[in-house]
Amino acid sequence: MNAKMEKPTARRGDRSAAQGTAELTAKSAGMRRLLEVGARVAGSDATVLITGESGTGKERLAHFIHQRSRRAGGPFLAINCGALPESLLESELFGHVRGAFTGASSDKKGLFEAATGGSLFLDEIGETSGAVQVKLLRALQEHSVRPVGSTRDVRVDARIIAATNRDLESMVRERTFRKDLFYRLKVIPLEVPPLRDRREDILALARQFIDRACVEHACGPCSLSAEVLDLLIAYDWPGNVRELQNAIERAVILAEGKPRIEPADLPPEVRGQPVRRWGNAEGDQILALEEVERRHIIATLERLGGSRRQAARALGIGENTLWRKLKSYGMVRTRPQRQSGRLPGIESQGKH
Repeated sequence: MNAKMEKPTARRGDRSAAQGTAELTAKSAGMRRLLEVGARVAGSDATVLITGESGTGKERLAHFIHQRSRRAGGPFLAINCGALPESLLESELFGHVRGAFTGASSDKKGLFEAATGGSLFLDEIGETSGAVQVKLLRALQEHSVRPVGSTRDVRVDARIIAATNRDLESMVRERTFRKDLFYRLKVIPLEVPPLRDRREDILALARQFIDRACVEHACGPCSLSAEVLDLLIAYDWPGNVRELQNAIERAVILAEGKPRIEPADLPPEVRGQPVRRWGNAEGDQILALEEVERRHIIATLERLGGSRRQAARALGIGENTLWRKLKSYGMVRTRPQRQSGRLPGIESQGKH
């Protein structure tokens, strides 16, 4: 996924390190735990199965694991298994020899072979046919593939990371997904939480996307109004991180160079939602006092351009107290600098 969200193509090439983890923001406890586990399992070559709703960043997590593995110097190749018909998918995965089918004018390496020494990301693994599942199972078990039209096997050495937004366990019960392949893939299962369950990450993600969109569309720097912040946090984001990125890109464009994004710049479905009192997963509740304080502090900093001195004065607390609270929110890492009057990590107005 580049600055614009990637359309679901079949075969995707290697990614740079900068692209690979751009949206793996982890302010929330759930995402921090997920990345901790991901970093631990990166050292092995065990197959990983990543699950989660569409748009949560499953490929980002796969790349995060690849970058921390001993295979980081090798390729990271990805394919959307649901984007191609069975015959073409087999050719992409396992390769083919000249004359294997009409149009096969030369031998072609498949992704399993091309990813040797690196990692192969099999996105939408739940969309594969029974025939492809059989061949995938053999490739995982034997570490070899047979190109389409060939009578010879090719040894491969790629770390396999698969992902799906479907319930594979239900598919196994319904016999639409092979049980043996499911357990072969599920050596290390990781689930990416939806954005509505990690709302602490929304503000940091929004700022990343604002910076990126301002560069891409040659806009002046802009920030979020306090009202927009409330709307972003209150919305459930059924499209997850992908939907948030698209909403922010739209807002930056519609803001037309204004220093601040306002509610009118957001998509109708986001700005049309009431600012709800969200608490736990069991339903809307009155905000806890701690959450009221957190949101008020962040909104105050937004209005005052990130100035620690002015925000502390407006809030009626000391600068060190403000720093400790922001540190608990994951917004600063270093001690406050008294001479600057600003908290490290808190950007001034117009620099988001």
